[in-house]
Amino acid sequence: MTGIHFLLTYMCNRACDHCFVYSTPQAEGTFTIDRIRAVLEEICRIGTIETVYFEGGEPFLFYRTMIEGVRMASRRGFRTGIVTNAYWATSPEDAANCLEPLAEAGLGTISVSDDALHYGEHERAHWENAEPAATRLGIAASLLATEAPTVIAGPDGTPEVCGGVMFRGRAADRLADGLPRLSWEQFTECPAEELVEPGRVHLDAFGNVHICQGISMGNMWQTPLSRLISEYDAQAHPICGALVRGGPAALVIENNLSNLDAAVSACHLCYMARRALLERLSEYLCPRQLYGVE
Repeated sequence: MTGIHFLLTYMCNRACDHCFVYSTPQAEGTFTIDRIRAVLEEICRIGTIETVYFEGGEPFLFYRTMIEGVRMASRRGFRTGIVTNAYWATSPEDAANCLEPLAEAGLGTISVSDDALHYGEHERAHWENAEPAATRLGIAASLLATEAPTVIAGPDGTPEVCGGVMFRGRAADRLADGLPRLSWEQFTECPAEELVEPGRVHLDAFGNVHICQGISMGNMWQTPLSRLISEYDAQAHPICGALVRGGPAALVIENNLSNLDAAVSACHLCYMARRALLERLSEYLCPRQLYGVE
């Protein structure tokens, strides 16, 4: 494992239909500086971590905490990055003012989510302000643009869904209606995550260590992060084990969920199955807010 991603906060200034962590302006779960510091010390013990990212939600909502997190990670020798919707990049000058302290703190990379799903007709405006400011400051900038789902004819004429939306979280509830679906038996592998040897995990302020958002390998406030990672065994994990053995279809079969509806994608089926297992496997499927449940 080489990457750690802090879900600095679940709070966001938006509540996008395609958000797979169900962020809202009211969402709870935000890191404090002292907890970031404690996690960074634990990350140093792992020995293989190279990059540390801060994302959300929207990390710029907790600007000073984010800057300090970047500074502390950089001082420990990690490459640092941020994922943001760049709501703050309302002009070139504003973008530069926001990014200058981050450049001074050692930020290496910024990834900007800017597309019609975020900003409608104002698509790419925030990216166009943020990218040149970041480049001038020596921060590598990349655009994360997700297209709304559309239906096209596949090679054999069968309808296919394209657009890049991951049908989990709010996307499963808001964007799946009316799209063509396949029987759950078709989804026999996980195409989205490396589950046996994850290259990175996401950490939230509640202590959850996410293999995939909403699938936890344990709680780092109860068991040290370095130990959770060193002892992780995908085959023994009640969710990941099934996914490794036969994808979301195996998750359905092994948990007697064959009454589930057909799904738009493997992620969609996996999310529906996990939501059906939420009460039974709450230790591994958390926090509940990622499943639209308070």
